[in-house]
Amino acid sequence: MGIIVVKKEDQARGSFNNGEILENKPIGFPQDGGVQNAYSNLFYWAHAYTSKGSTVGLHPHKGFEIVSYVLKGAIKHYDTKTDKWLGIETGGFQVIKSGSGISHSEELEKDSEIFQIWFDPNLNESLYKEPSYEDYKSEMLPIETNKNRSIKTIVGEDSPVKLDTEGISIQEITLKQNFLLPLKSNYTHSIYVIRGKVNIIDEQMDKDDFAIVHEENELQIDGEIDSKLFIISSPIKPTYKTYINS
Repeated sequence: MGIIVVKKEDQARGSFNNGEILENKPIGFPQDGGVQNAYSNLFYWAHAYTSKGSTVGLHPHKGFEIVSYVLKGAIKHYDTKTDKWLGIETGGFQVIKSGSGISHSEELEKDSEIFQIWFDPNLNESLYKEPSYEDYKSEMLPIETNKNRSIKTIVGEDSPVKLDTEGISIQEITLKQNFLLPLKSNYTHSIYVIRGKVNIIDEQMDKDDFAIVHEENELQIDGEIDSKLFIISSPIKPTYKTYINS
């Protein structure tokens, strides 16, 4: 029971093209140097940003499901399945089910930021599936608003997005006043502060801080009005062996 907070300065770092794209990684690869590695079926999480604009060249993926969510600005995406460049703007995102193998390239436009998150489906199945790519605009996603908060459901109930990775839900929450968020106690809840400052279980979190909450039935969220959180819920113990437990 409780919370683990990973401050931005303790997260892994990365870069592309001589620093044109910079990254902080709340969940990095073992060689990246951050304090937090993969858990549940959440394998990797990077926050990438650029002031100049730059392109990550064509590179392969296999097995994992990869979500790229545009926090600010816009990106262009190419993959060997669709064989064309497609644009995604703020609040939109792409889902790559890399399956038996796919290569892709991404161009981040000037002053853009994205999350890229890797999910670990049952690799004994996904490695033998045909790869696929889908993109989604922000207006395609359901938003529930009341006096306390606004919740945009990216993956989960009423969302058109379906992942193969077991038990994943993703929400973007904007704080209007302090509120109590119900949780599933048999799930891990991974929380990134996109904007503002919040207090969660007596821990203060600033912009770009990251928290892991588990075995809690509810979560009191206090903080600055208009603070924004990105929350991924995933099963504490998936029913299949994940990559790190194989």
